[in-house]
This record gives sequence, structure tokens and C-alpha cells, in this order.
Amino acid sequence: MPPRIEWTEYDTTGTNPTEQYARWHSESGAAPPRRVVVADDRTKAATAYRLACEGTALLWRGDFHGARQLLAALARRVDRKAPPPGRTPADAFHLRRRARGHRARVLGMLLVLLDGEHTLALRRAPDVRAACRAAYGEPEGPTAVSLRELLGVIGAHEWRVKGVAVPAIGARIHPHYGVFSPVRGEYVDLVARAPLPVAAVRGGPGPRTAFDLGTGTGVLAAVLARRGLDRVVATDINPRALACARENVQRLGLARQVEIEGEGLYPATGRAALVVCNPPWLPARPTSAVEQGVYDAGGAMLSGFLTGLAERLEPGGEGWLVLSDLAEHLQLRSRGALLAAFDAAGLRVAGRLDTVPRHPRAADRADPLHAARAAEVTSLWRLAHR
Repeated sequence: MPPRIEWTEYDTTGTNPTEQYARWHSESGAAPPRRVVVADDRTKAATAYRLACEGTALLWRGDFHGARQLLAALARRVDRKAPPPGRTPADAFHLRRRARGHRARVLGMLLVLLDGEHTLALRRAPDVRAACRAAYGEPEGPTAVSLRELLGVIGAHEWRVKGVAVPAIGARIHPHYGVFSPVRGEYVDLVARAPLPVAAVRGGPGPRTAFDLGTGTGVLAAVLARRGLDRVVATDINPRALACARENVQRLGLARQVEIEGEGLYPATGRAALVVCNPPWLPARPTSAVEQGVYDAGGAMLSGFLTGLAERLEPGGEGWLVLSDLAEHLQLRSRGALLAAFDAAGLRVAGRLDTVPRHPRAADRADPLHAARAAEVTSLWRLAHR
């Protein structure tokens, strides 16, 4: 039986209770709340905040905009308790992650109900059916989700329809829900301007092949195809990413050059003149599907890329590792450890291109991690056989 929530409804007189239930869905994998009460426009923010902190969820039955206002009021109350600064950058990072986890749990206690057609039956509610089908698939009956998650689904669908302009390919990439969007264009630009390795320029008896590991939206695979690689094999373990990459490749007219392959980090067989990997930059545990584009628990993807690279490169080929040094500034990984990992994998550094972030958070002095973000450099490491 799928997880579900249960609650009690009363009639307009406040009597005649009936027991209700609905499927439970959480993209972060949160367990269904044990206790659920009905809330509406009469519910006070202070009461809602107390209940949410105690672990009681509130199923909203009022006006949609009233629900959004209550969510904002809950956020203001949570944010009043800022995490301590931390003795070290690593402390500050972990304290901030803990605070953000608490914030997500509290805000996730405000729930809404989608009916059997993914309709949100609230006054002044938008039509969310297309966005929910894109994120969740076909409806399977009444489903309860957190309002915070639903607002993310709505915003993601708008990005999917509108797309993100990528100057490096002269086109737009359309991210799906749960797939990291290429809004930080500096890493894309690095792949677009780095000099191609000898093996990718001269080619051999077969097609000039590149691998794009962890392709996500397929944006880097598209860059490599536009740069003239005959064959690009793009991989990902996320089914949403695979569907997203296929759609973008088709939209860009690159389906003959780019093959999308799932299940593993590396393609099942073969070698390549160029292997590109842009792993999550911070070695910490993700708490949702979207965070998998930012956090790499234990640096597993980075390690997998490095340890498998030497045997998958053609002679004269290179592996391009696109990696921010933010983890170094946060004392989550050292430069020495990264260079030692290169050496242990039988690799040498053939060159490096650097760029600085252009996103607004790098200039936000109110951010507790501002010092690290302001010093951040994103690098494309060109790795070859030692």
C-alpha cells in the first residue's frame, strides 16, 4: 500500500466527523505526517507555526492565496532564529544545512490536496494539472503534497515551457522538474572554449567520440555536438534527466549525434577521445532530487569519474572535470586531496581553465557563506594519462 495521510473532516456545523485519507507524495522522501488537522483562512500563523514545529501537518482548505500568505508567515518565523556563525567555514556550512533542513520540515507541514485529476480544489487556485503531470506523471487518485513542493513544481514547469537561454549553443535548454537547470552559465562556457584534445581533433578510423557523464538536461552533450564531435554518448542515473536530455537533444536537432544512455556513470562499453564530467560540487548528502545536482554524498560521483577515466580514454584523449573550489573554501575538501585523487587514478593535469561565478549570491554579503562564495573559482581540469 502506498503511504497515505489520514485526517478528520467536519460538516459546516462543526459536527458529524468523517475520516478521510489520501495518498502521500514527497519528492524529498519525507515520511507522511502522523497527525493532520484541517486549516483554513481562520487559522492564525502563530497556531500554525506551533503545530508545524510539533510535527502536526495542516491540510489547507481555504483560499489559495491565503495558503501562500500563511507559508510566507511560517517562513518569517523560522528565519527569525538564524543559525550561529560557526567556528570554522565547515561548521558554518553544516549549521546552515541543519537550519535549512529544519526550515524545510516546518514549511513542509502545510499541505494541499490534489484530486484524481491533479486539480487543486481551492478558491482562486491556478490550474496546476499540466505542471503536476509533468512532474508526477498521470494521477493515481487524491494525493496530498506540501504547498512548498507544489509551488516548486509550478515554477519548474514555467522554466520547462520557457527554457533557459544558453549562448554557447545559441539556443534554449528546457529543464524538467527534478533536473538541475543550467542557470549558471560559466561552467557551460568553459566546455565551449576549452581546446579539444588531439584525439578529438584528428580522429581515428571510427567516429570522434565523447562521453558526457551525468548529463542532466543534456546541455554539455549539446555543446560537444555543436563543437563537431561525431558521436556523443550522454549518461545519467536519474530517469527524469534521461527524459529531459532526450527531449532537448531532439528539440536541438542533435539526435543523430547524441545518444542518451542510462543506468551507470560510464557508458556500458567503449572508449572516448573526450570524457566530460560536471559532478555536484559539494561533498554532502542531498535531501531531495533537485539537490542531487549540488550535493554529492562522500564525493562518490567525483571518485567514480576519476577511477574509471584512464581505462576509458583513447590514446591522446582527455577527461574534462568541471569543478568549483567552493568545497575547498568551506573546508569540506582540500586541494591536496583532489590532486592526490588525480594521481591515484593514474592521471596528470594537462591544463586548466578558470572562471569566476556570475550569480547574485556571490555578491550577497548577508549570506553566511559569503566569504567562501566570493572567493569561489570554477575550473575545467584537463586530465590525461600520466
